[in-house]
Amino acid sequence: MILGIESSCDETAASLVADGRDVLSSVVASQDDLHAKFRGVVPEIASRAHLERVNLIVGEALERAAVALPEIAAVAGVNSPGLVGCLLIGFTAAKTYAWSVGKPLIAVNHLHAHAYGAILSAEQPEMPAVALIVSGGHTSLFHLQTPLQLELLGRTQDDAAGEAFDKVATILGLPYPGGPAIDKLARQGDPAAIDFPRIYLDRESLDFSFSGLKTAVLYHVRGKRLERPDASHLSDCQKADVAASFQAAVVDVLIDKSVLACRRRRAETLLVGGGVAANSYLRRRMAERCQNEGLRLVLADRSMCTDNAAMVAGLAWHKYRRGDFAPLDEQVIST
Repeated sequence: MILGIESSCDETAASLVADGRDVLSSVVASQDDLHAKFRGVVPEIASRAHLERVNLIVGEALERAAVALPEIAAVAGVNSPGLVGCLLIGFTAAKTYAWSVGKPLIAVNHLHAHAYGAILSAEQPEMPAVALIVSGGHTSLFHLQTPLQLELLGRTQDDAAGEAFDKVATILGLPYPGGPAIDKLARQGDPAAIDFPRIYLDRESLDFSFSGLKTAVLYHVRGKRLERPDASHLSDCQKADVAASFQAAVVDVLIDKSVLACRRRRAETLLVGGGVAANSYLRRRMAERCQNEGLRLVLADRSMCTDNAAMVAGLAWHKYRRGDFAPLDEQVIST
């Protein structure tokens, strides 16, 4: 049984997972209310909130699982990538809990954990597989031979997809967080109303770029010289069309590159995880395309899309079996 702790950005989370798949408890404390007025995550505020909450969250996870700390086999914490101050809080807590009961410490990569979040959501998905991890801070493609053997195939060269969602939501005057707001508004719009650019960089590239799309939306709403101060001149229907057309442009690129990666690596399974994987349009379109391509699609459950510690503890179980432990002086890495 592994205790996992996650604090790489703006969720404080703890979980107990047995045998890599049996989630005994999963507790997540969101900070959306703390960052809403800033329309984005403020690292110092996020770090302070983690510091205030981490012990309470761990205690609640242990209580829900009816497990005493000495009963665990190891403690896992995320040490990369993420906001340095946020990583420090959770990983230092993991070190402290491990030391206090004489158990091994396991360092987990946040993106690898998101891939495992999709694995947790399915009945033993076949390997090898391609994993698309799409969130507010990252948009990456990996090739997985096993849960512990990952090769980076491509990543964003500028804005992550989730970051673009948040920025376009701000342009349209929608509330934070922007991803769910865009998803909701786009259901009322026409995804073909506006021909926003699909940025492929190169048809053979597996890297991503969303900054140009974000700028195209900005110019469409406010004018190329930004002569309009905001989106107040648009009707609700027009805003919905902008949201739907933007969302379609993002999803088209995510799907095309994911399918290309599967073809190149001859993988028959596509895993999708990360916060943006909760988007209803992405889930529907991805399912349709994978069915047409003969690919097995494994979407992370929505509870596993946002940052959580179950994916951390689950992946750590495989590292525990391999004896892949971290020293207590292991450092955090932001990238």
